[in-house]
Amino acid sequence: MTHSEAFVEALRANKVDTVFGIVGSAFMDALDLFPAAGIRFISVQHEQNSAHMADGYARMTGKPGVVIGQNGPGITNSVTAIAAAYWAHSPVVMITPEAATMTKGHGGFQESENLEIFKSIVKAQCHVVNPLRMAEQTGLAFHYAKLENGPVQLNIPRDYFYGEGDHVIKEPRDVQRSAGGPASIDAAFDLLCKAERPALLLGGGSVISGATEAAAKLADQLGIPAAVTYLHNDAFPKSHPCSVGPIGYLGSKAAMWSLRDCDVLLAVGTRLNPFCTNPQYGMKYFPDNAKIVQVEIDHRRLGLTKQADVEVLGDAKLFLEELQKKVDANPGAVKCLGNRNAGLKQINAYKAEWKTELDGMTNDTGGVHVPKGGFMKPRQVLQALTDAMPENAVISTDIGNICSVANGYIKTDHPRHFLGPMSFGNCGYSSPAVMGAKVARPDLPCFAFSGEGAWGMQLMDTLTSVRENIPITVCVFNNGQWGAEKKNQVLWFGDRYVGTNLESPSFAAVAEAMGVVGVKVDKLEEVGPALKAATERQMKEGKTTVIELMCTKELGDPFRRDAMKLPKRSLERYKDTEEMEESRTEQPTDPRA
Repeated sequence: MTHSEAFVEALRANKVDTVFGIVGSAFMDALDLFPAAGIRFISVQHEQNSAHMADGYARMTGKPGVVIGQNGPGITNSVTAIAAAYWAHSPVVMITPEAATMTKGHGGFQESENLEIFKSIVKAQCHVVNPLRMAEQTGLAFHYAKLENGPVQLNIPRDYFYGEGDHVIKEPRDVQRSAGGPASIDAAFDLLCKAERPALLLGGGSVISGATEAAAKLADQLGIPAAVTYLHNDAFPKSHPCSVGPIGYLGSKAAMWSLRDCDVLLAVGTRLNPFCTNPQYGMKYFPDNAKIVQVEIDHRRLGLTKQADVEVLGDAKLFLEELQKKVDANPGAVKCLGNRNAGLKQINAYKAEWKTELDGMTNDTGGVHVPKGGFMKPRQVLQALTDAMPENAVISTDIGNICSVANGYIKTDHPRHFLGPMSFGNCGYSSPAVMGAKVARPDLPCFAFSGEGAWGMQLMDTLTSVRENIPITVCVFNNGQWGAEKKNQVLWFGDRYVGTNLESPSFAAVAEAMGVVGVKVDKLEEVGPALKAATERQMKEGKTTVIELMCTKELGDPFRRDAMKLPKRSLERYKDTEEMEESRTEQPTDPRA
């Protein structure tokens, strides 16, 4: 067969049905075969968005998302999104055509060092060093993406798509995962038996492994709190009696109190990311004296950020199932079983207390003046949106002030229904990611939350939504600023707003010009009806809606109090910018606020 045929047949063998990207001459010989192979090529407006779409597709389905671009600029445009997929542990295959072998190194048209560019943000690099290894390296790329739970680069010199030879197309390999070593599982069970106040903490690995049901069963039997890590709100069902919500930036205090009080923490499917365990609300909640059991599938992450008393190298779901078997076989040995009712009572008390506090934060004006004619408090908008969400909604958020405050509001009963940019924290993630999820699951209502700054980085792919018939609903929070960075300027830089104020056109009008429905909302009572109408259009009419939500400039807590300092100046010309004491103005002095 031809080398292009070998490439496409290897994609088919790995059950690839969708590839995201922008057309390019480098891979056009293979692209020409896609329709006959049953592969849908989704043509986007920007390659960063195509890689985010592949990420969303992968996180929705659990199978690798695939992205391809033209050699040179098409490939470099994808870097940010692949880095985001790396830290989100998303299996994405990034296909990077490169300059032809007879011209590489000449500095010709659209040449780049593809392998050097991606080497620190992919789990593995598969390089086709000979065209007769096309099928082999393509198959390996998918194998590594699934095995390592992360992006893999498949690098192909553009001249290697041409020619023919003998190729072997191999079926995907199925790799058995382990619950962990028997000794480590026994040690974990021994700690659980002695614990009076154990707690579960579930991370992204729990979602990837499908551990939700096993975690729910164990928490229910023991009556222990189950918290989730930052932006993994779908790792444990919200309606479960033991669910206490997310830790991390502006998450649930019920979750944080539960961790603070525990004597054994079962941290399952999480690397215990430092950002998600930082103090919040002025409270250091990650337990200092509790025994920690860390369950991780990646040996490089075990004990990396927190010292664990028991390290289990294993799959989250399989580990929880093994632990459950031990509890079932030896219920009398598990001390906390005798405290189940008291444990459930404490969980309910914490949840009730946190709900009262969150409701107060949501509805208290806090002295913020809402100008005549509109503009809404961000927390009230988030509450109204989540109240109006359909039960099976898939929600993706961007990074940024309002979107990250959403961590305390977004709840779901379904795994793989909440997508966030995770610890890479790049703007421009939400809309393309949820478009990828919508491609994977067109039967589900899909929503993106974005601030207007981040929306400016991704709005061009609204055109893709129309052209490729991928209906979604986008909620753009317009408060005229880069909010997260402005909060730093409020607290540490004397309300000097350098680069943080934004003047934007009406995004609702821009949306209309791009061929979708645009709705501008500036009254709180209109938020829920606008979302419900958009959901109806998405699911019944196949239409995308952009809801522009006009918000006050009220700001949340800064992302990194631990990383900021009051400025000190040495040169006389800059002395006026030196702050002698930390500003206590929690809100900006901008008149619109």
